[in-house]
Amino acid sequence: MSQFISVFDMLKIGVGPSSSHTLGPWRAAQQWIKTIKEINLFDQIDGIRIDLFGSLSLTGKGHATDYAILLGLSGTDPEYIPIADIDKIVNQIKIHQKLQFNNEREITFSVENIVFNKEFLPFHANGMTFRGFCKGKEIATETYFSIGGGFIVQEKDHLEEVIEISKKNFPYPINKAIQLEEYCENKNLLISDIVLKNELELRSSDEIDFELHRIWDTMLECMHIGCHTEGKLPGGLNVKRRAFDLHTKLIKDTTYKNPKEWITAIRSTEVKFREILKWVSCFALSVNEVNAALGRVVTAPTNGSAGVIPSVLMYYLVIENHEADFSHIKRFLLVAGEIGSIFKKNATISAAMGGCQAEIGVSSAMAAAALTELLGGSPAQCLSAAEIAMEHHLGLTCDPIGGLVQVPCIERNSMGAIKAIHAAEIALETNPKECLVSLDKVIDTMWETAKDMNKNYKETSEGGLAVTVRIVDC
Repeated sequence: MSQFISVFDMLKIGVGPSSSHTLGPWRAAQQWIKTIKEINLFDQIDGIRIDLFGSLSLTGKGHATDYAILLGLSGTDPEYIPIADIDKIVNQIKIHQKLQFNNEREITFSVENIVFNKEFLPFHANGMTFRGFCKGKEIATETYFSIGGGFIVQEKDHLEEVIEISKKNFPYPINKAIQLEEYCENKNLLISDIVLKNELELRSSDEIDFELHRIWDTMLECMHIGCHTEGKLPGGLNVKRRAFDLHTKLIKDTTYKNPKEWITAIRSTEVKFREILKWVSCFALSVNEVNAALGRVVTAPTNGSAGVIPSVLMYYLVIENHEADFSHIKRFLLVAGEIGSIFKKNATISAAMGGCQAEIGVSSAMAAAALTELLGGSPAQCLSAAEIAMEHHLGLTCDPIGGLVQVPCIERNSMGAIKAIHAAEIALETNPKECLVSLDKVIDTMWETAKDMNKNYKETSEGGLAVTVRIVDC
């Protein structure tokens, strides 16, 4: 049976700035609490220590890994926590050295109990160990790995098996892109049709629509917030938010009262080529500025690449098709999610494993395929668009300055979005049967490139821009 990854596993609502370094550790803390409750140790624990390893340690401070663990141990959920509560909870722990363990009982806890170890564990670059103590004796220990996109596994798990979500027999099991293409051809269906039929094995039609509405509403709200917030980003680099000024110039004196009216307002603005480029960049920058400020975003497929998919979808809504409705948004998200899952199964979406090609490259491929379907492309052309987008991200390194998801991360979302649109246009004018490189081949190439890449360029901040431009110089 083929592994199945739901669209709702690839597109998850959470808090920035990183899916692997923030969302993953947050989920790991929640999972650890669940585990120690199942073995009746939760009430006995009076002390906790967390050891971070590899990339989690090297860039953990800049990625708010320590915040995420504190929030997870405090019993909050990244999908629903009020953003304003984040600093309050963390500051209370720092000041009083007390942790409201799962929001059920108070225990003594110092932030120094989160230990940053530079060495790497052999299983994966993003390792963390949770240790629980009772009267000084260690009574509960679990090691987790954050493998990208908010997915976590335990040390004893087999990496190849973790992404199998259900034992059900799905009507269209998909591991490779060629299988997806064959289903579409044999059944005369679009990619979104195939994906929807699989999703209906897990959820009702109403549930799918509700969750997709929630994902899109979060994306739209994130873009709206980013375009209407000025100032500098936290973290020490003093990076100025650019989406606000860019948006002000583009929107001019158009009026609106909420995010939905905002879409209509944008549609009324000038749409010359330069303005289109600026709008797409504005949308992408806005999302990742919100992400960098620990705001609410949709992991797509990671937080560091969260701006690509919403900006390309917004481009379709405000530039390409002013009559577009939820049915178009639904198809876009279904296609994007499936393309991301194929990368997840056959390569990686973790920058700590594959560099930024695994984040921006994958998100660009997801967006390119989804846009191609909405523009009338065949399933084969959709897959060709995904291949083109990834092909031109191969080898992209992950070298965040100061370990922060800001430079060059924010701008890369803008570039990934533009490449996705360009890839879609090329694919629409291409006969897929004449293409020399398939999507499956480029995914294999990306994975081989990832394995060959020096670890300094895999989200460690020990190479590239992170070394030539240091935080003390900013």
